[in-house]
Amino acid sequence: MPRPTNTEVMDRLHTVMHGLRRHLQQALRDDADGVGPMEARCLNYFAHNDGHTQSDLVQHAGRDKAQIARLVKSLHERGLLHSRPDPADARSQRVGLTPAGRALQRRLQQHRARFEKTLTAGLSTQERATLLALLDRLQDNLPPG
Repeated sequence: MPRPTNTEVMDRLHTVMHGLRRHLQQALRDDADGVGPMEARCLNYFAHNDGHTQSDLVQHAGRDKAQIARLVKSLHERGLLHSRPDPADARSQRVGLTPAGRALQRRLQQHRARFEKTLTAGLSTQERATLLALLDRLQDNLPPG
């Protein structure tokens, strides 16, 4: 009997994440008006965090400040994001989705929801709740940064 490698969880998570990434990249190619994966994540962030700043996104994503600035600028130029001055700090801009950005993000979210339904097909309500609880525990165990 082969000895366990002690990476079964990592191996399975990798496989699931690879499948998710492949599905979402296909959805982007099919229905995202030329938006790339990082731009889609940026839209998703501001859809759920309306009025946050680029700095908030940098901190959340753990990406380079210049990379985030280019992403946000590109999405502004495409009419998918808008900014307004922060009343508490004139140097800072609060970012949100335009109606076009919200419509695109909604379409992408529908792809995600359909894929989640496919991915969790056959799970009972209790199994789904257990899966979510276990994933929360894994997320809580992630080292900072």
